[in-house]
Amino acid sequence: MIKATGRIRAWGNSFGIVLPKDELKAENLGVNDEVEIIVKRKENPLRAAFGFLKNAKPKTTKSTDELLKEIDEELDSRYDEL
Repeated sequence: MIKATGRIRAWGNSFGIVLPKDELKAENLGVNDEVEIIVKRKENPLRAAFGFLKNAKPKTTKSTDELLKEIDEELDSRYDEL
């Protein structure tokens, strides 16, 4: 079995996908051999990892500056105790 990624390219009035020659040789495949091809769109790994955040609702309405100020104040108070 060959698993490869590639781009669909224009080939005359049709489309084609080029398969690596060494992979074909390893599978003992050549010109005019009949094969079964399953086509699946390659997914963007970042979309898969972060796509679920698209509809996420924020847990706060505070701005980034307000949050950073709160963090600074918290850290200052902890160091004042030491």
